[in-house]
Order: sequence, then structure tokens, then C-alpha cells
Amino acid sequence: MARIEFRNIAKRFGDVEVIPGMDLDIADGEFVALLGPSGCGKSTSLLILAGIYLPSGGDLLFDGHVVNDVEAKDRNVGIVFQSYALYPHMTVRDNIMFPLRFKKTPRDEAIRRVNDAAALVQVGELLDRKPSELSGGQQQRVALARALVKQPQLLLLDEPLSNLDATLRLSMRTEIKSLQDELGVTTILVTHDQIEATTMADRIICMRAGRIEQIGTPDDLYDRPSSLFVAGFIGSPPINLVHGAAANNTVDVAGVPFPADGANGSITVGLRPEHLVFAEAGLPGRIAQIEPMGREVLYVVSTDIGYVRVLEQGSVAGHAAGEKVQIGFDPAKSLVFDATTEKLIDGAHVRPPA
Repeated sequence: MARIEFRNIAKRFGDVEVIPGMDLDIADGEFVALLGPSGCGKSTSLLILAGIYLPSGGDLLFDGHVVNDVEAKDRNVGIVFQSYALYPHMTVRDNIMFPLRFKKTPRDEAIRRVNDAAALVQVGELLDRKPSELSGGQQQRVALARALVKQPQLLLLDEPLSNLDATLRLSMRTEIKSLQDELGVTTILVTHDQIEATTMADRIICMRAGRIEQIGTPDDLYDRPSSLFVAGFIGSPPINLVHGAAANNTVDVAGVPFPADGANGSITVGLRPEHLVFAEAGLPGRIAQIEPMGREVLYVVSTDIGYVRVLEQGSVAGHAAGEKVQIGFDPAKSLVFDATTEKLIDGAHVRPPA
């Protein structure tokens, strides 16, 4: 296993700077997710780790040793790509064995390790099949076995679940996390899917335009997002964001006064739908739309500050479209951001209108 360090790692393609300078420590045996939208630099970071891209600046360290100039074939890294990259003319057995043949592993040891890896990911009965004879989930398992058969220091997962249907994604999230816990291998997941990141990773590195916006546990990023970007990227349904002006312990949002603490000037208030409730007093509105979501119901409420989403537990809607309601919330769950810097204002909160 390996401890990973990025020391001011930069990557440029011609005049385009994809990563301006990244500092990051990943502990031995940790499972982290690089999370962010397309083009934020997460896949580039993963390919630098794999040795496919060389950094344009800075140092990459494995267990305290700089590996900038170590070729990909000489790094003990396993990688699972989004497309799985299985060789169509080879059997499952030969696909899994390929890294060991490349390293000229003795045949008896290679056969044992292939069988062990296949059993680990539950494809032992598929060893004589070709990739075309496998389902998407089976191909994903074979790609994972091929990455693990070399007993890597570091396991890299590049959007590994994006080609699977929703049901299979759910089960594979659980399987991959359980496997990582069992093996203790340092693992880095690249994903744009916040559900994957929050359910699988010990820590999330949220990225934006080649820079790290925030590093923390899933709960850290959900409860105390450091910026508007993180607040908007983490959470489903999306957070409600409203803009206002704060002065004299009051935030004016479109003419509606919200009592406030710790805020002044132009701000943005964040209220997560699951933290809002229908109450006897609060922000008045009328239910415009109802969306059943299985065990939850999402209400879209038209108010004087715009449409506000409210998520209520329960499979049956307790309110009707057109119904007048009032929205309340726990002030401690409110988030207040500086509208200029887009950063969280520590200690600032708002309360529902009286």
C-alpha cells in the first residue's frame, strides 16, 4: 500500500494550464474520491498518478519517494477505466493475467493470483469466456480483477460505474467499498457523481477548474461546505440558494425580512430541501408542484423569494398542489455565504420570517 503526496503538482498542455498547482496528502490505505464537473482536472490528476501523464511542475511521491520519472509500467498501480478496456480477443483468464505476463511473473504464481483475483470479485466461473459474452457488471468485475491481480500499492478507479444501470451501480458501490476495506489498498476514485463519492469514500476532494475547493469527509462537505460551489455540488435534491442584503441583524431577500446573526452586506443563503418543514409560522407560499420520490416527497413551493424546494419523508404526499403553506427550518442548519467571495461565513445563520 502507499501514502500519496502531491507537492505543488502542475499540468499544462501547451498554453493551457489544467492544474495550476496541487498540494494533497492521501494516507496509506485511505479511500478518497476526486469529485467535480467535467474539465475540473480530476482525470488528469489520476493519469498523473498512473504515470500516463508526467507533471509539468512539482513532485509526486509514493511513500516518500519522488516518482515523477518512473514510467507507468514500473509503477505498482492498478487502474480501472470507464470503458473497462478489456481485450476482446482474449478470455477473461487471459485479460486478468495480462499484467502478470507483462511483468514476467512465473506461470504457477500467475495462475494462482489470477484464480485468487477472480474469486475475490466473483468471476471464477467466467474465466473461459470472452468479454463479448459478459454483461456490463461482469466486465466491470473482470477489469477490477485485472487491476488487483498485480497486488498494487495504489488502485485508481476512473468513473468505473458510469456505464452500469442504476440498480447495478448501487450493488457495485457496496462491493467495491467492501473489497477496499478487506484489502486495505490505497484507492482513488474519480467521479462526477456525488452519490458515488459520498457513499464510497473516506474523504472527498472537491475540485473546480484544476483547484481543490474543499477536502473533507462526506459529512464535512454536506454540513459545512466551504463555498457556494461545494454547497451546490453536494446534496440531492440541490440546495435552495437565495440572495439578499444583510444589515442590523436582518437579511432582506426580495423584500422578505429574515432575522439573522453574524452577517452583513451582500450574502447568499443556502437552505437544503431536507432541512425545511411545513410549520405553523415561517415563509408563506403555495405548493406549485409535487414530485413523489419513493420514500420521500419533493414539494416545489412558490414564495415571494422564488421557488423553494421542500423534501418531506414519507411515500404519500401529505399536502396538495395549490395548498397554502408556511416553511420553517432550524437556524443552525442554514448556511450563509459572502456573495462576493462565495465563501461560507462561519457562525452566520438566518431564522425563518416571523
